[in-house]
Amino acid sequence: MPSERYEEGLKLRRQVLGDAHVDRSLAAAEGDPMAEELQEMVTEFGWGVFWTRPGLALKTRSMLNLAMLTALNRPHEFEIHLRGALNNGVTRDEIKEILFQSAAYCGWPAAIDSFRIARRVFAEADAAA
Repeated sequence: MPSERYEEGLKLRRQVLGDAHVDRSLAAAEGDPMAEELQEMVTEFGWGVFWTRPGLALKTRSMLNLAMLTALNRPHEFEIHLRGALNNGVTRDEIKEILFQSAAYCGWPAAIDSFRIARRVFAEADAAA
């Protein structure tokens, strides 16, 4: 039986990343005990413990994630959290500034990768609108 933290995390994860993304992630893990446990941990601890803490607004958490994922040069996770950041009210101009700041402290190659992803995601959002 899922814990209360898991349920809180799942609700917030769906709110930020969208049902389709969360459903795909959970479905991809089905039948693989290691992947299922990873999804449980990500949902319960990442989302249910850290993202639900009251100390920072969701928008601020998203902004921090974009900078950290750029610093770590994790393009797959950056794209997921970029979409979540837009859902959390982070503007395109704010994203641009986050990436410029990241370039100064994390290096241009990592920031350039994140800029490429941002341009693609923005174009997809514009096409869908």
